[in-house]
Amino acid sequence: MRIEGLIAVRYLFSRKQRSVVNVISWISLVGLMVSTTALIVVLSVYNGIGDITKNLFGTFDPELSIEPSQGKTFHTSALDLQEFSTIEGIDKISCLTEEIAWITHGQNQAIIKLRGVDEQYAAVTGIDTLVLRGNYTLGDSQTQTLIVGGQIFHDLAMTIPATMPAAIHIPKRGTTAIGHTTDEAFNIGYAYPVANFFIQQDIDRQYVITDIDFVRQLMRYDSDEVTSLALKLKPDADLDEVKQAVGDYLSGIHGGTPLVVKDRYDQQPLYFKIYRTERLGIYLILSLIILISTLSLVASLSLLILNKNDDIFMLRSMGMERRNIRRAFLLEGLLICAIAVVAGLVLGFIICFLQQQFGIIGMGDGNFVVSAFPVAMRAVDFLTTFLLVMAISALSVSLTIRRARI
Repeated sequence: MRIEGLIAVRYLFSRKQRSVVNVISWISLVGLMVSTTALIVVLSVYNGIGDITKNLFGTFDPELSIEPSQGKTFHTSALDLQEFSTIEGIDKISCLTEEIAWITHGQNQAIIKLRGVDEQYAAVTGIDTLVLRGNYTLGDSQTQTLIVGGQIFHDLAMTIPATMPAAIHIPKRGTTAIGHTTDEAFNIGYAYPVANFFIQQDIDRQYVITDIDFVRQLMRYDSDEVTSLALKLKPDADLDEVKQAVGDYLSGIHGGTPLVVKDRYDQQPLYFKIYRTERLGIYLILSLIILISTLSLVASLSLLILNKNDDIFMLRSMGMERRNIRRAFLLEGLLICAIAVVAGLVLGFIICFLQQQFGIIGMGDGNFVVSAFPVAMRAVDFLTTFLLVMAISALSVSLTIRRARI
């Protein structure tokens, strides 16, 4: 070890009399440790919440969706679904027809997104696993049924079993409500609510699921007309590879409506953009806290340099160059930072691990998907946190040493 390193280690670990320098040194170390721990814990909790939200969206949104790039609908006959389903990696395909509708139930009413689905939809998305009341059952030609989002179910004062049907109103093509009666302006159908689901607030207050033929009847669509196709992949399939293969297949179709393939990020671009922006905001805010925490380290080093004036004079008299003395104090500051960061990472890991295993901090008494704050630790978060704190601390220490009179 070079002489600068020996001096730094001796100043840091040798026994010293109690003084304000020692107190501030410990304060700076603890401050950096707590800031590092906070960054790890906050990022891990945010990861956990993000994973749950993405999984909830994944229960409603398929792994891949095929939609028209122009217009609103397309005909599945143009795809040759039998050949299309043989693309490697595709497990199941579901047809969807979605439309904005006006729903009334007794004296209550709401504007909804009516999603017509076929029998494969539950297997493709797993929506039937999130039904809170009732049973996930699609209707038939005799009795139409509705699986209703939780917020809509509450707002319309629905009950299960249903005491009355809900009326679904969809505007007729080429007409407006102005100057026309309800029967003249809307195609109207009746269906009974048989279940409600809770997934995510934006979904629960917008969507109602029903049989696809019921929506086609209200929209006067053809029997093979859809607004999208939902794809479920095989467990061992690579999403990017299947997406590329589906895109290549669609590009080879000539005639008909141009189609595009979307993964879950493409289907919910606003949510994932906000998620990434909020994550960046967390880094910036906690980085500012870490920067403030380094002020005590700056004060500690400044006082240490003043306290070691006699040692500095002696070292200079022995022929040690000024830059080497500066390097010794720089190494001590970096040692303090490294110890604080490593201790903070270990403490953060312990806190997150205990929360994962025992759910120590709960979510309160509300109706939450999980009972305790979710935690998801990522190795990249530990690495970036170490590099971030060390970079900020090293910059602060370096500037302090440069301005010191040594």
